[in-house]
Amino acid sequence: MTTPRILVLSASVGAGHMRAAQAVELALRQVVPDATVKNIDILTLTNSAFRRLYGKAYLDLVNKVPHVLGYFYDILDQPSRSGQNRGDKLRLMVEKLNLKTFTRMLQEEPCDLVINTHFLPAEIIAALRRDGKLNVPQVTATTDFETHRLWVNQPCDRYFTATEEGSMYLQSWGVPAGTTFATGIPIHPIFCEMKDRATLLQRHGLIGDRPIVLQMAGGFGVGPIEKIYRAILDVERPLEAIVVAGRNEVVRAQLEAVPCPPRHRTHVIGFTDQIDELMAVADLVVSKPGGLTTSEVLARGAGMVIVNPIPGQESRNSDFLLENGAAIKINNLATLGHKLAPLLEQPERLAQLKTNARRLGRPRAAFDVVERSLELLRKSQAQTAD
Repeated sequence: MTTPRILVLSASVGAGHMRAAQAVELALRQVVPDATVKNIDILTLTNSAFRRLYGKAYLDLVNKVPHVLGYFYDILDQPSRSGQNRGDKLRLMVEKLNLKTFTRMLQEEPCDLVINTHFLPAEIIAALRRDGKLNVPQVTATTDFETHRLWVNQPCDRYFTATEEGSMYLQSWGVPAGTTFATGIPIHPIFCEMKDRATLLQRHGLIGDRPIVLQMAGGFGVGPIEKIYRAILDVERPLEAIVVAGRNEVVRAQLEAVPCPPRHRTHVIGFTDQIDELMAVADLVVSKPGGLTTSEVLARGAGMVIVNPIPGQESRNSDFLLENGAAIKINNLATLGHKLAPLLEQPERLAQLKTNARRLGRPRAAFDVVERSLELLRKSQAQTAD
């Protein structure tokens, strides 16, 4: 195979798509170090108004009216009654108008393969290919445990899903079965590395003589973080609690001011790039069930305590975890301690939760996506040579 030029494309609509793109890029640099790889957020190639509408509006819905987001998620996952989805045509027209710089880049800087971790670039490329204006192979890696109609953008040469169920759902929308592969969601290659627990405990100032509960607050430290933290500390069973406040120093200061009962040990930290190590020593991770965070937790074999899932994709991620016995779900934060305490008091149940998580984990997903994408590229180059 000649030295390939590969584009990794995503959109900064939440952090998960960008993290998946980074994982794919890092895997590519390990597998094909001589390749020319560019990782691009296509919202940097549009105007500020569209960028705000497409990216910021999503975050506003998540933070202020998540049930509205869930409503749109379900509506957009339905076929048009007339068979002609006018909404799709209008959306594509608006996207094309606002992404002319992106389109021009694709045409003026040809590449050999595109790997998408968001459906927006895949939709634009598919439209260009249908119009005969582009001929580059593209693949798409989905970023939640169930798929959605918006991920279907034909022609697309391969789809990589988290689960077999996700692949089957794409097929129900007409995607050929031979082009779908259940690889798992691409996560940072560091999750493939085996790490010694005793070394990690010492490195992070942990003792490890009691259950370790890791509370995640996301990179920006938003949500009812203090309320969750206080609920964890209300548990009677002695535990070691780690809470990651992200970049929010105000929240970090608030958490540090919360008195810790003598029976517990606590560690409040800000932003860290060592989440994989903290997950590796944790027995339970308290978090929203985003696709990337969930995949990372499963790769490290920790059980999940699900809080505040976003209606739509995260509620479906919750279903997947609960169906497979890898999580418990907190419907009301007031009952968090009530549900957490008996789990910590039952070592066999906690161990089963962690075993189920390890069974579901796909730490090599990014490499599987890359290797199957390169198979496609080799095939394409061979056909060109003939």
